[in-house]
Amino acid sequence: MTSEDEIRAFIAQHRILLAKERDAEVQRSSLLLSNCSPRLLEQKGLALLGLGVVNVNIGLGAKTLVELERPTAYHSSPLFPPHTLSRPGDLARVEEHIADSSRKKASGAKGKKTDASDGSHRRAAEGVIYKVSDVRIVIALDASESSGDNLDLPERCRVVKLANSVTYDRMDKALDQLEKVVLSEGSNPAGDQSAPRLTPLIRVLMGMQAPSERVPMRDIKFFDDGLNSSQQDAVRFALESPEVACIHGPPGTGKTHTLIEIIRQLTSVSEHNARPLRLLICGASNLAVDNILERLLALPSRTGSEKLRATRIGHPARIMAHEGVLDATLEVKASRSDQAALAKDVKNELEAALDMLSGKGKGAKGKGPRGAERKKMWEEVKALRKEYRQREGGVVEIYDGDDDRRALQVVIATCYSAGGRQLRNHQFDVVVIDEATQAMEAVCWIPIFKAKKLILAGDPMQLPPTILAVDKKRKKKAGKTEKAKGHVNGSQKAQTPKLQKNLHVPRSLETTLFDRLEKMYGPGIKRMLNVQYRMHEQIAAFPSKVMYQNKLAAHASVASHLLRDLPNARAENDEDEKEVLGTPVVFFDTAGCEYYERTEGDGDEGSRCNENEVTVVKNHVDQLVGAGILPSQIAIITPYQAQVSLLTTLLRPVYGPDLEIGTVDGMQGREKEAIVISLVRSNETREVGFLKDKRRLNVAMTRARRHLCIVGDSSTLQHGGRFLKQWMGWLEGHADVRYAGIE
Repeated sequence: MTSEDEIRAFIAQHRILLAKERDAEVQRSSLLLSNCSPRLLEQKGLALLGLGVVNVNIGLGAKTLVELERPTAYHSSPLFPPHTLSRPGDLARVEEHIADSSRKKASGAKGKKTDASDGSHRRAAEGVIYKVSDVRIVIALDASESSGDNLDLPERCRVVKLANSVTYDRMDKALDQLEKVVLSEGSNPAGDQSAPRLTPLIRVLMGMQAPSERVPMRDIKFFDDGLNSSQQDAVRFALESPEVACIHGPPGTGKTHTLIEIIRQLTSVSEHNARPLRLLICGASNLAVDNILERLLALPSRTGSEKLRATRIGHPARIMAHEGVLDATLEVKASRSDQAALAKDVKNELEAALDMLSGKGKGAKGKGPRGAERKKMWEEVKALRKEYRQREGGVVEIYDGDDDRRALQVVIATCYSAGGRQLRNHQFDVVVIDEATQAMEAVCWIPIFKAKKLILAGDPMQLPPTILAVDKKRKKKAGKTEKAKGHVNGSQKAQTPKLQKNLHVPRSLETTLFDRLEKMYGPGIKRMLNVQYRMHEQIAAFPSKVMYQNKLAAHASVASHLLRDLPNARAENDEDEKEVLGTPVVFFDTAGCEYYERTEGDGDEGSRCNENEVTVVKNHVDQLVGAGILPSQIAIITPYQAQVSLLTTLLRPVYGPDLEIGTVDGMQGREKEAIVISLVRSNETREVGFLKDKRRLNVAMTRARRHLCIVGDSSTLQHGGRFLKQWMGWLEGHADVRYAGIE
């Protein structure tokens, strides 16, 4: 039983860790923006320079959508250079582009730097990335009615990536609510329907009581006849658990498939459900929840009933720009109501006013109003924007959780957006959190307060939450401890989780709620899916052995599939048939080739790249494409952004955007027929950096379906810890090892 002091210590430590993480994110952003020249920001992938405004219009939620591209007057190519402003929903600022030379002159004249921190970018506006292609980027700006900032973008702009501190405010609030509800034993102000209460679920999550006994459900009729036995067991476990259930889904095991079955079971009337339950489906990312929404929208109508009603909540700019997904958003549903015509009229007036301000309106002749006329027009825009939001918001608020006929049956949102105003007074029967092993625990508490039961899904053997405020001393100590453990009979020791019967105070935000519950209650709190439908059995063999205790089996449909089985594959000779299309795992070992890495940026903190590995990768991709494999069927993964830039520069002009090139983080949850991994690290001191993170490498090596190619220096990598040494040994004995010398 957790004591009050343990609860206080747990929450206090979370506050400390979150404060450090917030500071680290803000400091990284401000340091980069203040100390880096615009050109260096672009090289680091944090800015796009010399852009021109193509179009300005109004999107969902009264957001101003600004579309930008590279004008031919300033650039030889319309294609953007490699950058990290590629994820819809990231914060960005559109500001006036100032050349490096002008910046230096201004700095010298005034005795200080001309950067964002001193307010010199007055013609700037902040928003979120809405849509990105190779040649255009759209930013959704959200001007405040109360501010005096006018959207007066210059002829030449740049887009700069920003830190996001708003998310931390909502996590801090969740911790405040947790402390209040747990330490005050669930006391709730009279009439406050939005205030959380101390439920059995919260008591279990905080170690105040053990999980209740499962309620057996016999003769469950599965909607999907194709579920394997481990998936059926996971569904049954989730339905029978009164408070919490965890589903461990290794790569390719159909975790989302299983969640869809659970959602269908919970929202259907059966002998186990007297009524359809209300569900809140959340995830660590917008992509994760949008993928679930797409699957739900594709489900057929149930016999004798209407289709499952699912509604997406969240910032319109962060939602996948697919027609079906957008149609399911609360804003689009609101736009089809009786009040929508009034809101549309206001939107048309708003867009017309913006056109006039930008010089595109009727009779404007390319010039917008100036002086008092411009100021007056901006006041009209603010009033129209406010009216539009009120009308749009009024339509959104018609959904009443107490009215079963109109209630939102299944709501889809990220953990963060579940705390928005649209769901302020809504309660649910069950909350499902996908990618729970990638979400910080504090953000999971935002939706948890809204439900009586929790289902977590994820894989703790893949990437944890991205944490910037890393305790380097603790990491170094942990690395030494792992190295000291050694081997037993030449193999890794079986790692049995040590149970922590009380509430464990986390040392890092990388410890997720999923991790903590397993440590607290043991493996009985979860069910693991053990049949994977992605990888050739040889590709899956090493991760299964080292990460999943040899429990991961390849389904018969994928166990022996190869590139040569693809309809577009064409081998010109027997050598291509075997060497290129008929080999599941290839290792180009650069040991002895002296293909040493170099550092891009500031000393040891800079990103790494390896030009010779780039050449090896290009040669192999050329072979794959020459054998009929489409660029869209191939992805190149590397741990370092500098290597991504080099690969993009060399390969993008040849194969275009269909050939995906990116870091490991961007490929989690995805797959390709062929994956090529460039490990980069090769040096005389045998340093491997964050390649020591076995979870990151596990993600990289489990993206491939039919063909996995690794390029790396075994003489460096085998000294990078137990996992890398095991992997190099396994590749030597099971992969097709080839000489990496460039002829």
